[in-house]
Amino acid sequence: MASPVEDVRQASAEAVPRREVFWNLPNTVTLLRVLAVPALLTFPWFFTHLGSLVMAWIYIVAATTDLVDGWLARRGAQETRIGKLLDPLADKLIVTTALIVLLVVGRIPTWGLVMVVVIIGRELAVTGLRGMASAEGQIVAAAWPGKVKTVFQNIAISALLFPDPLAGVLPAHAVGMAFLMAATVLTLWSGYRYFAAFFRSRR
Repeated sequence: MASPVEDVRQASAEAVPRREVFWNLPNTVTLLRVLAVPALLTFPWFFTHLGSLVMAWIYIVAATTDLVDGWLARRGAQETRIGKLLDPLADKLIVTTALIVLLVVGRIPTWGLVMVVVIIGRELAVTGLRGMASAEGQIVAAAWPGKVKTVFQNIAISALLFPDPLAGVLPAHAVGMAFLMAATVLTLWSGYRYFAAFFRSRR
């Protein structure tokens, strides 16, 4: 039977928050994904057939690691507060950088600027909304339109980064623009759902 002193010590130990380890595997994978940002920024200087192939595969690998670090964190019980901050931040940095670079090199035409602004603006707005909800003790969970939007967005950016036509046959640019338009529609729809659900819960 534990003594009162031991009980107090045990209670005190349980009351102390568990110290989080920053350099765990999921956070390391997330930080490696951020390295895709400076790589993408060099695209205007390496705007060649080979450069397009390299940049496209860099983006695809970076987008794939978004699934990997989340799976590693859940599987190994290594979820951390800094990881929850870095993961969405890395995604937004990569997507924003890729869209702006594609505009600069002309892979997204000038009229596509509207879609780029809508996608980036929605990401900023939803991030702010989640901050407001968190301050009030609410959680804005990811809905399926947002997840589908992310898939379409990644396909669009990957296709637009590849040289056109891909393998001399596939119209990469046309495929990329079609998916970008679909992603923009899903961006508006999913953004509306997030804000509607938030304000509905407040009422």
